[in-house]
This record gives sequence, structure tokens and C-alpha cells, in this order.
Amino acid sequence: MAAETVASQKKRGGGGMSEQRRRRLRLEISREACRLFWEQGVDATSGDQIAEAVGLSTRTIWRHFRNKESCAEPLVMKSVEWEMTTLRSWPAYLSLEDHFAAETARLGREATDVDLLDTGLAVKMIRLADTEPALRTAWLMACDQVEREMAKIIGRRLGLRVEDLNVRLHAAAASAALRIINEHVGAELLEDADSQEFADAPDLIARMVRRATGDAVGDAVAGEREPGDSMP
Repeated sequence: MAAETVASQKKRGGGGMSEQRRRRLRLEISREACRLFWEQGVDATSGDQIAEAVGLSTRTIWRHFRNKESCAEPLVMKSVEWEMTTLRSWPAYLSLEDHFAAETARLGREATDVDLLDTGLAVKMIRLADTEPALRTAWLMACDQVEREMAKIIGRRLGLRVEDLNVRLHAAAASAALRIINEHVGAELLEDADSQEFADAPDLIARMVRRATGDAVGDAVAGEREPGDSMP
């Protein structure tokens, strides 16, 4: 049904495709590709099969992706988007643990069924990347983007330039911690769907970012107050 909707939208659109629509289409292709990769393996999955699953031509698939393995990239990247969005919105007056706790509660209220399904598929791709070098490339590309974003976040937090050596070192350490946590939690979930690891992941991320940066990143910024707070 979803594939038919994407195909019909593509036909009705005509002319150029907006960036938002392009991202939506790439994500839909990514979902079907990842499902096939998990069910039958990467080698056994062809571009024609991916195209058929989405309801598009194979030629259209190759207009959006350089090869079949790269079809996994949008969904894999989505798997770390919540973490990065949470870090970008981290207010100066909150500790990282308090901010992650608040955002986790909000996610629990707002996450859709599609979001949950995407998370499950992304976990499978990260796990499959252990034995599939091409998928490992997609995962490491996502991690590289996380490191670049992390440098901006940490630079702002510390009042330093992104190019500062300490900022870059902190960003590298923190993004490596995020990668390992995602891989660890994903492996645990695939072994046991009821594992507490997933529920504990946000707090673990906050603690590991703090540890990875030697406590340079994690505390509320001194002197910052929540909007609306009055001076004592």
C-alpha cells in the first residue's frame, strides 16, 4: 500500500521534485531495500527487486542511489537522527542527563508506528553491517556525519570554534561512544526484544558522552537559567 502511494505520488508530481519529497521517496526506497536485505541477504537482493517492492522503475532507483547497498543509508541515518536532534536542542541551563530524560519522555508520547518500525529496521541494518562491508560503509558514513554535527554542538556548548583541537577530540570521542552504544543496544534487542537495554539507552548515551569527553561536556552551563526564571 505504501509503495503504491509513493508510486502514484511520483506520477502525479510532474516536473521537478522538491527536496522534501525527494527525501521522503529515498526513505521509502530505503525501507523496502532494508527489509529485503534482512530477509534474503544483500547478495540475493537486486535493484529490480527493490524497485518492484517500492512500485517504481529500476531506473528511478538508480537516479536516487549510486548502488543497491547505498539504499540503506537514509534509514541508517534516521537511526541516529533522534540523538542528534536531541543534542542540537540541548538547552544551556540543563544537564545532558536531564535533557535526555525529558526528550525520551516526549519521544514515548509522540513516536509513530512508522518511527518504531524504522528503528527496528535500522537496528537490523547496523547488526547486518558486522558481516556486510558495503552496509558497514553506510553505517560509518552516518557516524562520520554524527561526528561533524557533534563538533558543532560541543563547540557551541564550550564557547569554542569547531576547528579547535579540543572540540574535535571531544567530538570524535563522543561520536565513537554513540556508535558503540547503538551497536551494543541493537545487538541486545535482536537477541531479546524485551531487553531493558533500549529503555536505558538515552541515559546511557548521556553518561557515555560525559565520560568520553572527560566531563568537559554534560553539565549545565554555569549562570544559565531557564527562560522565565526570576533572579533570586
